[in-house]
Formats: sequence, C-alpha cells, structure tokens
Amino acid sequence: MKPVVRISVWWWLLPVALCSPLLALLFGAADLSPNSLIHCALGDCASPLDSLIFHDIRLPRVLAGFLVGAGLAIAGAALQNVTRNGLADPYLFGVVAGAGLGASVVTILFEPDTARSLGITGLIEALGQWLPEVMILPVAAFFGALLAVSLVQGLAVSQFARSSEQLLLAGVAISLMLGALTHFILYLGEPFAANKVMFWLMGSLTRVESDHLWLLLLVVMASSSLLWLLGPRFDAMLLGDDNARTLGVEAGHMRKLAMVLCAAVTAVIVAHCGGIGFVGLMIPHMVRKLVGVTTRAVVAGCLLVGGSFLVWVDVLARVTVSDQEIPIGIITSAIGSVFFLLMMRQRG
Repeated sequence: MKPVVRISVWWWLLPVALCSPLLALLFGAADLSPNSLIHCALGDCASPLDSLIFHDIRLPRVLAGFLVGAGLAIAGAALQNVTRNGLADPYLFGVVAGAGLGASVVTILFEPDTARSLGITGLIEALGQWLPEVMILPVAAFFGALLAVSLVQGLAVSQFARSSEQLLLAGVAISLMLGALTHFILYLGEPFAANKVMFWLMGSLTRVESDHLWLLLLVVMASSSLLWLLGPRFDAMLLGDDNARTLGVEAGHMRKLAMVLCAAVTAVIVAHCGGIGFVGLMIPHMVRKLVGVTTRAVVAGCLLVGGSFLVWVDVLARVTVSDQEIPIGIITSAIGSVFFLLMMRQRG
C-alpha cells in the first residue's frame, strides 16, 4: 500500500507545482486580469503597460521565487543528509550569514564614495574588467558562504561539536558572528547604501531581474542534477561514515561536495535575494513525510514543494499590507521559527 500512496503523491505535487506560478501571476499591486495574462503569455499584450508588468516585473519575480524556494530546499536537504542532523539548514548553519557578509562587503566597497575614500577605485575597475559585473556579487557571496562552511566543517571534526546538538549551536554562533561583521561593515559604510543593503538582507525578490534567472536556473539545476546522479552514494551516508566506507563511499569527500553545493546555491540566492531563512529546514522534512527518505525522491520533492512554497510566500508578502511589501525573509523566519520549536519539542 505504501508504494501506491507514494506514487499518488506525485500526481498532486506536479499539478500544484505547475499551477502555483500561473496563479501567482494574478497577484500584485497592479491589476492584471486573467484574460490579459493569457494574451501576454501568448506574446500579444493589450497595452505597453500590461507588457511591462507581465514581462519585466511579475513573470521574472514568480520564476525567481520558484527557483529560490527549490534551491534553498535542496541545499537544506543535502546539508541534513551529510550531517545526519534533521535541524541542519543553510540559515542556522551560518551559510546564509557568510554569503550575506561577502555580498555586503562588495556592495559597500563598490559605492563610488566609499571606494574613493578607501583609495581602491583602481582595484575595483581592474576587478570589473576581469570578472563580468553580473558575477561579482555571486562570487563574493560564494566565498563568504565557503568561509562559513569551512568554519562549521572545522568544528564538526573538533572536540567542540561532537554531537548534532553541539554542531547546531556552533552553526548558530557562527551565523551570529558573521552577521555581526556584516552589520559592522554596514555601520561604517555610506548611509544610503547601508539602508539599501539592510532591506535586501531581510530577503526580497524585488531586485531580481530577467538576466538573473539564467544564473539561478543554472546553479539550481546543476546542483539538483548532481545530487540526483549521486543519490545512492548520499543514501549510504545516512547509514553512518563507517557503513558508507564499507559500501565503497568516501564519506569525507561526499560531505565536502555537499557543503560546496550548499554554499554555491546559497551564495547565488543571497546575492540576488538576500537572506531567506528556514526554507531549507522546513521543506525537506515535509518532503520526506510525503515521498520517503531516498535522496532522489527528496531532491525531486524539494524542487516541487520548495518552489511552490516560496511562490505563495512571496504572494503573501506582496498582498498582506496595502501599498507596501513585507520582506519575504520576515515571513519565512516567522513560520520557520514555529516549525523549529515544534521539531525541538519532538526531539526532546
């Protein structure tokens, strides 16, 4: 009976994932009727204003929301798998804070006034010639995320974090430390740039443009494809390092690979959308309840459920307060904190 139930789950997960972005296109500050949406989707918008709203604002935002939710869910699932810690999450383990630190440093330094005052204008111009501008922020966020991952990995093999609970607390401490560094840099930076970065760090899809979607899609699909191909090896990790080695799987290498994938996905998301927490904690647990614990099923489920979840959270962020937008990270943190407390109660 269980396999039949699991198969039937996919029959409603797929329609939900397909319909969620389509329905989300109806919601926003500007009115866009279903008829107008259909015409715009067919390339025949009734007016230039409808075309602007659909092609430049609403469609990129909805697609970005789906990719960001899917990416964070996959990153969380990979982290939980290799650490065998159900509370692992890019946000709680400091990966989001590390990526935010790297992105904030570059954002503040690239402000003309700050660059001139520090005498690094020439360095920034040289960097701009060597690296495409669209890649500077994600690369900086990636190095920040790698810093956080390295600190967590170092604690994982030390005497300071031998249990999963200690490792979680260490990850939270690293997150707070890197977050404090970020706020200190913002405090020293130019006020207008600092205010802009502060809103972005709360998590928002307002800065996402059509050109950013290709990078998000590339990173999310590459990471999920690699996890899918190596699914049996990651499944072996669930049995423990010793049993994994018995099956011919080098646990240390797989753990490092998962950490790098988590850092890459999180960095690209933070670079364009800021800090969106707890998605990587909640969605993998929901998915495992629905489709089982094998890596390939979890990856596919996270793509569908994570994407749909964040699409609707973004709709909630746009329509809850009239003429204003709530940062999406505030909503996910509010939901995730309750979820986290419930999980802690069950573990206790």
